[in-house]
Amino acid sequence: NLIRTNLQAFSPAGRRVADVVLADPLAVLDASVTELADRASTSAATVVRMCTSIGLKGYQELKTRLAVEYVPDDEGATEDEDSRPTATLLRDFAAALRDTAAVLDLDAVDQVAETLMAARRIQFAAVGTSAMLAFDGSYRLTTLGLNAFYVGDVHAQHIQARMLEPGDVLFAVSHTGSTFETLAAVRAARTSGATVVAITSFARSPLTELCDHVIIAGSAETRFRVEAVTSRLVHLAVLDALHVLIRHRFPGADAHQRNAADVLAEHRF
Repeated sequence: NLIRTNLQAFSPAGRRVADVVLADPLAVLDASVTELADRASTSAATVVRMCTSIGLKGYQELKTRLAVEYVPDDEGATEDEDSRPTATLLRDFAAALRDTAAVLDLDAVDQVAETLMAARRIQFAAVGTSAMLAFDGSYRLTTLGLNAFYVGDVHAQHIQARMLEPGDVLFAVSHTGSTFETLAAVRAARTSGATVVAITSFARSPLTELCDHVIIAGSAETRFRVEAVTSRLVHLAVLDALHVLIRHRFPGADAHQRNAADVLAEHRF
C-alpha cells in the first residue's frame, strides 16, 4: 500500500522498480537488491532510493514489510507442523543442505581453497549473524597452519582490510551480499591490492560484483524470519567443507591440527 500511494511521486526508474515489486511481491523476498534492479532495468542505487523515498531505511526493510504483508503466518504449515516447530525447522535444514549439495559449484570451492592456501594472510569480514561463521572459519583455518584472523568490531575490520597487501586475502561472509560494513571492508581490501573471496546466498549482489572468487550457497527461507537461519547453516557447512579440503591439501596441516588438539586437551578433563 505504501508503494501504491506513492507511485506518481517516483522517478521513471523508481516507477519501474515499484511496478516489479507490485507485480510479484513474493518474488522480491528471494531477490537481492541487484537482482531486483536487473528486473527493473535500473541500478541497485535506484532501488535503494525508491525505498528511502517512501520512508524506509533501505531494501532490506522493504523485504521485511513485504513479508509481513504477503506471507501468512501459517504458510504451508499443517496442524502437526505448527505444534512441532522443531521438527519442521530441522526438515527445512535437511532440505537446504540436500539442495546445496546438488547445485554447489565445486570448481568455485576449489578456487577459494587454493586461494586461501596461497595467501600470506587471511582476514575474515562479516557482521551480524554471519559474524559467528567468520570467527569459526578463521579459527578452523588457524588450526591448519594458515595465518587467518577475524575481529568483530566493524571499524577495526575496515581499517585492517585497508592494511592488507597484495598476496593477502579478504574472506567475506554475507547472506545478502549487501551489508554496508562488510562491503566497506571488501572495498578497502580491493584498494589495498588484496584478493577478495566470499560465501554468499545470491549470485547477483553488490558483494559478488567486487569478488575475485565467490561461492554461492544459500537457501530461500520457506517461512519469513528476521534472519536467514537456514542459509546460515548452509554457509557453515560450506566452511566445514573448505576446512576438510584444505586439511587434505595444505602441507603440514595434519601436524598443525595435532598441535591444536594437544592444546585443547589441556582444557578438558
